[in-house]
Amino acid sequence: MKKLLFIVNPNAGKTAIKNDIFEIVLTFQRGGYETVIYPTTGPEDAERKVIAEGAEYDLIVCAGGDGTLNNTVNGYMRLGENKPPIGYIPVGTTNDFAKGLCIPNKPVEAAELIMNSEPVKIDVGSMGEKGFVYVAAFGAFADISYSTSQSMKKVMGHTAYLIEGIRNIANYKAISLKAQLDDMLISGDYIFGMITNSFSVGGFKLRGAKHVVLNDGKFDCIFVKWPKNAAEVQRIVSAAMSNDFNDNELFFMTKAGKITIESEQEIAWALDGESGGSFKSVEITDHKKALEMMIDINVARGIAERTDVLYAEDDK
Repeated sequence: MKKLLFIVNPNAGKTAIKNDIFEIVLTFQRGGYETVIYPTTGPEDAERKVIAEGAEYDLIVCAGGDGTLNNTVNGYMRLGENKPPIGYIPVGTTNDFAKGLCIPNKPVEAAELIMNSEPVKIDVGSMGEKGFVYVAAFGAFADISYSTSQSMKKVMGHTAYLIEGIRNIANYKAISLKAQLDDMLISGDYIFGMITNSFSVGGFKLRGAKHVVLNDGKFDCIFVKWPKNAAEVQRIVSAAMSNDFNDNELFFMTKAGKITIESEQEIAWALDGESGGSFKSVEITDHKKALEMMIDINVARGIAERTDVLYAEDDK
């Protein structure tokens, strides 16, 4: 029988996954896997476990929020050549990455999908020594996923992120930077920047993302210029609420596989919704097809054909 490492964050999400553990393990057993359950006890616990023992398993499944997935993948990227595929059971508050891959938000259904899926290679990002699955961001709205209280997120879901961001937008200062995006150079004052490989960030679908492809070696890059007056602030907030950044000169968008950002001031970063540290200079790289994930066969075919992955009908 094949071996499965099941990493569980018992504190993630609106509901306790412990109520579904037995049925999930039974689902894995029916799929031919002997399961070892590992509950995390700290923010980097999943990474340590995967580095230490991940290569001994045929499949690694993590259950938690985007931070748990990020931590698991960071361990995965350090395994060397013997990397088992990753399955993901989303039980966080917003589960941005899972939405883009049409992974069910019910744990048992997500486990069943993993057992009926195939491994597909998708891109992974890195910023220095830290990896990220779907987004690296700075400025307004970037830190709210980890600064917003857990109780507020559990009650209000993704609405909590927008409320927190709008409430604090006046507290931010202009970030003067220059950014090399493959062969393109931009510079100026910005209030927000995002390097992403996802269809949803902070629980909001990104209509401004340009033809998102999860394994083309390119990130979608969105930079928001510093607003000069109250009217421009309103335009930024309206765009954030409508998730539509097209035809708005305050937003710069492009695709790039390697990004270097420099500033005279330290810039605080968030990686997959978790604190990523503060730096004056960062280099971000898209590692093409570096991660094997268990994904629904129909979604996998869409990725292989380099087409946009669509949301499930009930999430439109």
